[in-house]
Amino acid sequence: MLQILENSSLQNFNTFGIDAYARFFVEINHQDDLVELFSDPQWKRMPYLVIGGGSNLLFTQNFEGLIIKMNIRGIEHRINHEQVMVEAGAGEVWHDLVKYCVNRGFCGIENLSLIPGSVGASPIQNIGAYGIEIKDVFHSCTAFEIESLQFKTFYHQDCEFGYRESVFKGKLKGKYIISSVKYQLSTQQRLKLDYGAIKDELSSRGIAHPSIKDVSEVVSAIRVAKLPDPSTIGNAGSFFKNPVISTAEFQKVQQQFPEMVHFIVPDGIKLAAGWLIEQCGWKGKVVGHTGTWKNQALVLVNHGNATGSEIFELSQQIIQSVKSKFGIELEREVNLI
Repeated sequence: MLQILENSSLQNFNTFGIDAYARFFVEINHQDDLVELFSDPQWKRMPYLVIGGGSNLLFTQNFEGLIIKMNIRGIEHRINHEQVMVEAGAGEVWHDLVKYCVNRGFCGIENLSLIPGSVGASPIQNIGAYGIEIKDVFHSCTAFEIESLQFKTFYHQDCEFGYRESVFKGKLKGKYIISSVKYQLSTQQRLKLDYGAIKDELSSRGIAHPSIKDVSEVVSAIRVAKLPDPSTIGNAGSFFKNPVISTAEFQKVQQQFPEMVHFIVPDGIKLAAGWLIEQCGWKGKVVGHTGTWKNQALVLVNHGNATGSEIFELSQQIIQSVKSKFGIELEREVNLI
């Protein structure tokens, strides 16, 4: 029997540490729990929000509906020659899955080490870092359709992946709940080392021929150096997406700012949002109970007792100042509630 709590605090379920409340709160430990929950018409009619690690959320108010905390666990793998199929429950901690794969020599997600959050969120967000995105290793996911009470398999082509986007954030938003995800990895080392500071960090450690584990450790070290630990100071990692602009637009802006950090991508030119924010003087700035992180301007932090509205207001000010200086509009990566 599912236990549904009323007027439940969400402070321990979001990495910003915002003290918001849910009208109703339930934890899902098995796929069958989803069927039981939504077989009751009361919950089908009610607004709901699925959370995993709570690392990509900003509560600006209480949630007058049902919060569904996904706790479905379990990791399995199957090896077929060089290919490895790894399946994980939606409630697994993402970095625990990375460690599981790295420790077994499965190549493909080592660059995504230490990203906060859960497995279930990985295809929704198409999470990515250091030159790798989930779409590069995603095979399929099992998702529960609320209306029909049926489980459906979504393959790569069904998910409409984009930069931090998927069909689950678009036309299917609110219709499905992901219960497990399959990733296609490899027993062969095909390391991606040419993005960000990975190569420099390997070199500084004197590692000429890195292993999967070396890459994971280096990426973790870079993230720890740049990003605050949510258990110490409330944050949701990167608050904004790195903007992608056309080549023509970039050339125009680059004339005024020749040192602008940029990367060539299939859709045009990707800019470093952290660099843009830093150039506007925001890095390490404290504004009331909130501010930006001293080592990475892309991260907004809760210095203690900040409300979601305060953090949202700070993000508004940052967006406005970047637009004013560069003519580029930043987009939030964090989901606003």
